[in-house]
Amino acid sequence: MSKLVEKKSNFEKLGFAFPFGSPHVSRTMMLSELGALLEYVNEPKASRAEYVRAIIENNCLGKRTEKNRMISKRYLVELYSLDPEIPLFRALLFFWQRDPNGHSLLALLCAYARDTLLRASANYILPLGEGTLITRETMEQFLDGLDPGRYSSGKLASNAKNLNSTWTQSSHLRGRTKKVRTRAVPTAGSVSYALFLGYLTGDRGASLFKSEYIKLLDCSFEKAIEFAEESSRKGWIVFKRVGDVIEVLFPNLINAQEMEWLREQN
Repeated sequence: MSKLVEKKSNFEKLGFAFPFGSPHVSRTMMLSELGALLEYVNEPKASRAEYVRAIIENNCLGKRTEKNRMISKRYLVELYSLDPEIPLFRALLFFWQRDPNGHSLLALLCAYARDTLLRASANYILPLGEGTLITRETMEQFLDGLDPGRYSSGKLASNAKNLNSTWTQSSHLRGRTKKVRTRAVPTAGSVSYALFLGYLTGDRGASLFKSEYIKLLDCSFEKAIEFAEESSRKGWIVFKRVGDVIEVLFPNLINAQEMEWLREQN
């Protein structure tokens, strides 16, 4: 048990989170708010305090009341940490600045690593075939089946509505009240971030391209390889392949202390 606790502690140092609750009780993954905040601050080395100041004091999100600013700050921190000392957020910023077309999937990947309920809902959304109808009620049924009776009918409806909205923002769903499953559109940056998350959780070599994070992008093994090659040419990551032997490294994103944590947990 102590080894499991220690391993979880190292994951949390890297930015992963395992909350009992979820921001999706009240919010979606807040893609537009995250985009506005990162555009306003626009400084890779900005501290969490500077992000909080931008939200609360400078009202960069345009909220009407201080209470709404505080709530927005709370959920953005829960979903993304907003702390460049944490590898998960530092890497999000790195790829966010370099891959504008990948913003929605970058946000989803980070939120997925930090929100237990969003992770659970992926087990419902991802296996669905293209064109499958998804409603609030079908998501409610899935969520209630995970832990029958845990949520009141009101919270169950709120969770389902917000989760469906998040999956729509990420392009996995399309539509308003009645939504249908569509395929996400991966990019070089989102695939590289997915590889990075897999690396942090212990995957290496070819297994990086089969991780839950790559699957989150609706991306095949072969297509992910192509995007990794593109990212390597751009200098975002290091990708090497000799026959069936694959190596992926992230010299821009992991410092010596974090490498030590990775060695400990592996």
